Amino acid sequence: MPSRKDFLKLSAALAFGGLVLPRNAKALYPAPAMHPVGLQLFTLFNVIDDDVNGSLKKVADIGYKEIESAFSKKGGYYGLKPKDFAALINSLGMSWKSHHVLGAPFKMPPGAKMPTGADGKPLVIPPMRNLRDNMQALVDEAAEGGVEYLVCANTPINTLDDIKSSIEVLNKTDEACKKAGIGFAYHNHDAEFKAVDGQIPYDLFLTQTKVKMELDLAWAVKGGKNPVDIFKQNPGRFPLWHVKDLDASRENILPVGEGTIDYKPIFDAASIAGMQHFYIEHDMPKDPWASMTTSFKNLTKMLE
Repeated sequence: MPSRKDFLKLSAALAFGGLVLPRNAKALYPAPAMHPVGLQLFTLFNVIDDDVNGSLKKVADIGYKEIESAFSKKGGYYGLKPKDFAALINSLGMSWKSHHVLGAPFKMPPGAKMPTGADGKPLVIPPMRNLRDNMQALVDEAAEGGVEYLVCANTPINTLDDIKSSIEVLNKTDEACKKAGIGFAYHNHDAEFKAVDGQIPYDLFLTQTKVKMELDLAWAVKGGKNPVDIFKQNPGRFPLWHVKDLDASRENILPVGEGTIDYKPIFDAASIAGMQHFYIEHDMPKDPWASMTTSFKNLTKMLE
């Protein structure tokens, strides 16, 4: 099953789209009083575009209150203009807090094969704009939609030149976002914690930019890091989190509470991190509705 990282790398090199998955979800759970639970809509990539309104209604019915949007086969914001998408989210009793975009295109790896979706069919990927080539338009649209943060979901880091170019894009976007009155953050995978010519990309992003970070907690764990240690070393730098779970091998994504990551000490350090919003996410699950319902139920119990 492809991860977000695989999806983004192929997305930047290919085009088009079209996948479907069955849908079912009905469970209702109260959101914890301490903080509203958010959802990263990439969890629903394979189903949301078939019925955007109906899918978001199901998300709200489960109990999610905050939304981070991602990539859509319909283009734009699930086929809508930013203000219209925000109005739809608000009409369902939720808030649109942040939006993911690509940093720069990736080169297609030699001999790479298209991954398959949950139905076994080849995953065909839509064209995507990126911050390197379309920065101002993406910033302006995010500001128009009223989101608090634009987030760079992924960017090339295979070489030191890649990292240098990515840092330039991040810094330019950060300035543009400040002028537009919104925040800007960078979302990691596990690769950012692996050395490139003796340098750790994530450390370079922390020291050579002033952008905020959206720490994907599970990918940080997979990269060999303790999120609490990262927070203590860079207090207040992490207003956004992604919450998913991993099995013992760290290779398979699971619903929150079904894997091996102990989230209690991480959430206990929320004030050190400067956390403002967190989003449950599951990259390309076989049954997104079952996964996001289980994650919501388990995380709600933990937070209580």
